[in-house]
Order: sequence, then structure tokens, then C-alpha cells
Amino acid sequence: MELELSLIFMISTALALLCCPSTHGATAASPAPAPVPAPAPAPGPEFVNLTDLLTVAGPFHTFLTYLESTKVIETFQNQANKSDEGITIFVPKDEAFSSLKKPSLSNLTQDQLKSLCLFHALPHYYSLADFKNLSQLSPVSTLAGAQYSLNFTDESGTVHLSSGWAHTKISSSVHSTYPVAVYQVDKVLLPEAIFGTNIPPTPAPAPLPNIAPDGNAHAGPVGSKSSPTSSPRSSSSCRIAGLMSTWSQLALAVSGCLVLFL
Repeated sequence: MELELSLIFMISTALALLCCPSTHGATAASPAPAPVPAPAPAPGPEFVNLTDLLTVAGPFHTFLTYLESTKVIETFQNQANKSDEGITIFVPKDEAFSSLKKPSLSNLTQDQLKSLCLFHALPHYYSLADFKNLSQLSPVSTLAGAQYSLNFTDESGTVHLSSGWAHTKISSSVHSTYPVAVYQVDKVLLPEAIFGTNIPPTPAPAPLPNIAPDGNAHAGPVGSKSSPTSSPRSSSSCRIAGLMSTWSQLALAVSGCLVLFL
């Protein structure tokens, strides 16, 4: 009898376990949490077409012609959009090339023209605010190489450049957004590595014009020539004195003759 009760209890317990799901089973059957989406990648730097920029931005046609003929425009474009450093370009106006007399660019070889163009760029992006610290690191190498360097000075916010042959300043910012900075300069940058170190001296400033003397000014010091105003008076005095001397001599002669006859 006890065996039958035990068997009935075991069967009842087994049926109860099968009919009522356990907590462990419910937890295992719950759905897995949804995966957290990965953050969107940061947008890359803006692509800048340097040919279009220099064509539209200002009177830079001469410099752009040199860049295209030497293929340097491709070097600038790759540095701008295919490197993490960016690029800084100093662009002379057309007037800077037309006013350049000596030295002339017409006698340069193709390799020298290429180096001249590369000399107008730095292999790094610099905003105008960066030049204050850059002036303390001068000379700074350009894209043309270590021997083609520029000196920078910051004078009250105005950036001055010196290449030995040329001294100029940044006159305006054409484009200044990473990775490309383009600044206008008033002169062509001429490297000493091409044109040598025999730099002609800077011409002295023109002398001030002479100021004409006032018409009412007095005559000069003693010993100088008499003015035309005083010369008629002097000559008249001399004539009167001569006439008086002549009459005196005639009077004495007449008086002598009368004494003899008397």
C-alpha cells in the first residue's frame, strides 16, 4: 500500500513539473536583445578642385598656367586630398608676374620652373592664426625641398614672407578650410637655390624735391650776386657820381685859365 502511494506521488510530481514551465526555462526562451548600431563614420574633408578655385577666385591665370605646364597642379591636388597634412599655397597675382623684370623667368629650364612652382606651397595646412607660431620656426621648408625654404614674420597680425630675392606679405585669404589654404601674395617668390645669393641691394628711396624760395625772401649773404632789383639803383648812383666828378674838373680848369689872363 505504501509502495502504491509513493508511486502515485512520484507520477503526480512528474506531471506537475511537465505542465508548469520552470523559471529557468522561461529565461532561456526570452528573445536576445537587439545589437547596438555602430556610429556613423565622420565625414571626410571637403574635396577642393584647385584648378576651378584658382580660375574663379582672382587674377591668377599666369600662375595657374605655370602649374598646369609643369604638372605641379597634380602634385598640389594629391597633397590636398590624398594626405592627412593638407596644403598651404601662396598665389601671386598676374600683376606680380608682369612687373617682374629681373631676374627673368624666361631663361629657366622646365625643372627650374617646376621647383619655382613647388616653392610656392607648404606641405601642411596652416590657418592665418598658425603663422604666429610658424614665424618662430623659420626657415620653413616648402614642397620644393629642404633647400627651398621661406622665412615668416608676424607683425601685428600681418604675415610677411621672405625668400631672399622677394619680400612680400599675405594680402588676402582666398580659401582657408582644411585641408586647403590659399593666400594671395603681391610678389613672385624667387628661391636662392635657383637665382643664387648675389641679391641686388634694395634701391634707396627717392630724394625729397627741392622747395623753391619765396619771392619775398631777402638777398643772399654778402659776396653773392646782386639781385636784378638792386642793380639799376647801383648803376644810377655810379653815373651821378661820375658826372659830378667831370663838372668839378671842368670848373677847376676854367678857373685856372681866368687866373692866367688876369
